[in-house]
Amino acid sequence: MTTGQCTRHPFDAVLELEFLDGRGVRGRTVPEYANMVGPFGGATAAVLLRAIEAQPDRVGEPVALTVTYAAPIAYGEFDVDVDLVRINRTNQHWMARLTQGGEMKSTAMAIFGTRRQVWSDTEEVMPAVGEPHAYPVAVWPPLVRFLHNYEARVVDGGPPTGEAAPSSVSTFWVRHTPARRLDFPALAALADVFFPRIFARLGRLVPAGTVSMTTFFHADAAELERVGEDYILATARGHRFAGGFFDQSAQLFSRGGALLATSNQVVYYKASGLQ
Repeated sequence: MTTGQCTRHPFDAVLELEFLDGRGVRGRTVPEYANMVGPFGGATAAVLLRAIEAQPDRVGEPVALTVTYAAPIAYGEFDVDVDLVRINRTNQHWMARLTQGGEMKSTAMAIFGTRRQVWSDTEEVMPAVGEPHAYPVAVWPPLVRFLHNYEARVVDGGPPTGEAAPSSVSTFWVRHTPARRLDFPALAALADVFFPRIFARLGRLVPAGTVSMTTFFHADAAELERVGEDYILATARGHRFAGGFFDQSAQLFSRGGALLATSNQVVYYKASGLQ
């Protein structure tokens, strides 16, 4: 299936929202984007961004999105309340709260801005890698359903193999399967496409989950349109694992080497380190 066909893409089902009175929004979880516990965190980020992006008085494009994951989201309906917190000359500050049954599950703070023609440069350089089809397609566990919506070609640091590793770096060529054009919600989801870095270090699955994730959008809509359905290069690593928390940084590049987005998240985990 391609975006030119009539069949709705599963990710567009994730973004399907009902707009209520005021700024209220109602959505529903999508089984195809299930994680080991609750829905995929990237899908939650995409929904919260979409709920803000669709507001009639929204101006500009996403610049930054911070999502906190306060509690697991149950499968089914949820509500999102959106507030415009502040308007400045070139940006808007938005807040969104996702609830189920009156209980807070997730929050988001987003900045939308009007991009200007000013001096620009990029210091982050895309890793030197081969073309996507030079690398094998990752085989993911059936339990983690959301990963099966992506074709990931492993350059480095694939799924856990049972062996501990000295580095948490993973680098993938990745795109939607079935194909879908890249937009800001899809980019927000891709920022969380990596399995927890603790899995890479220990070589096995342990209890872990993202607490907070911030994504910075460096590309504009026209640049995402040029990427289209193509692969992007996604690379991530942790920096320190201590006290039951670790951080993760990620960079997402177009095939042409443009830095599309960067993200940082903090993740809790439970692991003794003993096998």
